[in-house]
Amino acid sequence: MASISFHHPFLLNPTPKKLITTTTRSVTSSSIHIEQRAVKNRTPSRTLFTKCHAVTDHDEKVLVGSEEERQVADYDWTEEWYPLYLTKDVPDDAPLGLTVFDQQIVLYKDGNGDLHCFQDRCPHRLAKLSEGQLIDGRLECLYHGWQFDGEGKCVKIPQLPADAKIPRSACVRTYEVRDSQGVLWVWMSQKKPPNHGKIPWFENFARPGFQDNSTVHELPYDHSILLENLMDPSHVPISHDRTDWSAKREDAQPLRFKVTERTDRGFAGWWGKEKEGSLSNFLRFEAPCALQNNREFVDDKGEKHYLTGLFLCRPTGQGKSMLIVRFGGTKRSPLTKLFPKWYLHQNASKVFEQDMGFLSSQNEILLKEKVPTKELYLNLRSSDTWVAEYRKWMDKVGHGMPYHFGHSTISLPKVPAVVEHAPAGLVAGASASSPAKGGVGTMHAPNLANRYFRHVIHCKGCSSVVKAFNAWKNALSAMAPVLTALAILVTGRQWKAFCLVSATLCLAGVHACSTAVAMNTTNFIRTHRRL
Repeated sequence: MASISFHHPFLLNPTPKKLITTTTRSVTSSSIHIEQRAVKNRTPSRTLFTKCHAVTDHDEKVLVGSEEERQVADYDWTEEWYPLYLTKDVPDDAPLGLTVFDQQIVLYKDGNGDLHCFQDRCPHRLAKLSEGQLIDGRLECLYHGWQFDGEGKCVKIPQLPADAKIPRSACVRTYEVRDSQGVLWVWMSQKKPPNHGKIPWFENFARPGFQDNSTVHELPYDHSILLENLMDPSHVPISHDRTDWSAKREDAQPLRFKVTERTDRGFAGWWGKEKEGSLSNFLRFEAPCALQNNREFVDDKGEKHYLTGLFLCRPTGQGKSMLIVRFGGTKRSPLTKLFPKWYLHQNASKVFEQDMGFLSSQNEILLKEKVPTKELYLNLRSSDTWVAEYRKWMDKVGHGMPYHFGHSTISLPKVPAVVEHAPAGLVAGASASSPAKGGVGTMHAPNLANRYFRHVIHCKGCSSVVKAFNAWKNALSAMAPVLTALAILVTGRQWKAFCLVSATLCLAGVHACSTAVAMNTTNFIRTHRRL
């Protein structure tokens, strides 16, 4: 395909980049213990999950094999760079609260536009700094007014006597952030200095003429399930049938895969449709959670072009994740130029809503069953090769994560998920005039199933569009009755006609604006198409 779909993960292949390799060691009794402990911790009263039929010799031919020797790699999840946000969408006038696994952090710009990242916790009484505000480039906690500079040092305590010095312990933990190719990355380790060589670099995004469309989405399921979904091309024709110009149910078919790299940092390989007879797509997964799918093609003029679907995932806690999606290429389809960016963004949101029910239920079952995925999944060689590779990679490194679900091993979360029933931000965010916190009302309710909360509040462009359409809707709603009243009062037929036509156009504008707002804030409802 020569055209790009701006939400489709598998349309798009450059020369493979070498992954960073670390030392591996054979599986030990401690790694096996992870699996055994998980099985022992299951509720005794529940029956062990079993498949409806034993695996036969015929099944072995179509299912991905699982007889490889398990290996364990040295891994520490904190010694990685995690994608935080699109640089262009970071608020200029308010702090932004984010999470990596269960670590809460706050990101903000100071008076000079420099970015700083702290632990999201005031040292005074543990209030969230992300619910604070910016005063003269300093981050202020809105609970008692303590202010912090870019180094994390407290520089003002209103309640402190004039002759008293601020305690040296009045400081916050800092994290290093870096901007690379339009994405902000954070180094989570407090023990080891940042390894800048680990910041991912995506070759196609540096090519001359490369343009991309990028969106951010907050999603209600685990990052591993999200990555599984993104590296699964076989579901696209079924789940996303007719969502864009390329996904069609009739195109569902066997796929061919060739794994070319397996390291402690990830895996890579080629894939393609069986009917095409070639492996034209190159997929690479790189730790901790970066996935790219690339494709090359030559146009009618003999010029080579590059297309990329890039997915940067950040675990944000149990059953939650945030995703930066970037689709681009050195040649764009003329059709994409006809649509505004907000339309492409809402179309991308629709794609995630189509899969949301499946993935949320998958997340629930994995947590409930408490067994590795090999006990639950039937991975086909002709569709699920990447999924199996990813879960086997989790077997290697999962011991270095807060929790994981691997192919043969699992480690369950040690701390139960914290559910914020009344998150601050609806009031504190309004007082801080934060564009990243939304507002008050049903549309802005903090709910990951709500498109406004999942995407719009994270996107400056879509936030501005929604505000603009609402403003036009209110203005046109006010003008329509005024023009109707004038049509009644004026005597000239021409003036009456003018006022009535204008009132009609205003009402049409109100409808158009309401439709545009709904497209950006209302979830997609699946309607099954008759075959």
